[in-house]
Amino acid sequence: MATLLNLEPPSPRESQPPFAGLLAEICADADALRARDRDTMFGAPLLAATALAGVDAADGPLWLRLDVAPDALPANVPELARIEVDCPLDQLDDALALAQGDPLALPARLAVRVDPGAAGRGWAADAAARIAEVGAHPVLAADADAADVADFLAVLAHSDAGFVAHARTGEEVIAILAATVASLRGDDITAAYLAADPAPIAGLSAAAAEAVREVLVAIAVPGGAATSAHLRDLGITADLGRR
Repeated sequence: MATLLNLEPPSPRESQPPFAGLLAEICADADALRARDRDTMFGAPLLAATALAGVDAADGPLWLRLDVAPDALPANVPELARIEVDCPLDQLDDALALAQGDPLALPARLAVRVDPGAAGRGWAADAAARIAEVGAHPVLAADADAADVADFLAVLAHSDAGFVAHARTGEEVIAILAATVASLRGDDITAAYLAADPAPIAGLSAAAAEAVREVLVAIAVPGGAATSAHLRDLGITADLGRR
């Protein structure tokens, strides 16, 4: 279980900076994959399974969006960091079965993004808990209702599963980070999400940033360079905690 430490002077580190690989650029095809941002803030890029044509082993690892049946994946898929599936809330049981190797074992850990449809308050906490229980990553969309974000993070802050997220802008990345920090510190998650302040994120110590990363595994974003530049302008970089 991740525990966010109080802010303190950073200590020397020999491993990668804690925010290295936080972002995942969403790529449309093999050409976009190879032209992606190579900034240290970026980890495995996200690519749909239907866009694997022209991708080879040297292009991995990938965050693969499974938009085909699992048995339709080509045999020469590159190394995968994770596999993501989308599912309606009423089909969550099928996604949970897939995470447990039914009907076949997946080559990487599953991440599950749930469409709640018209579900009422409480669905986000319930779905996140059920996904985490089978060892998969729940997926948080940054355009989710603030109350649902708070419910989701209230569960994940006390879980070892970790989650991944999708954001459309640098501002949404900040909102996800701020809400995650709030969830670990016991602060008001909804307030942190709606009025995200980048200053506390930029001021995190290495230990505190690592605690955030135990919970927040990666954030998928379009237009990688613009997002990383926005974060750097705010003092949030892959070197966080080393200055």
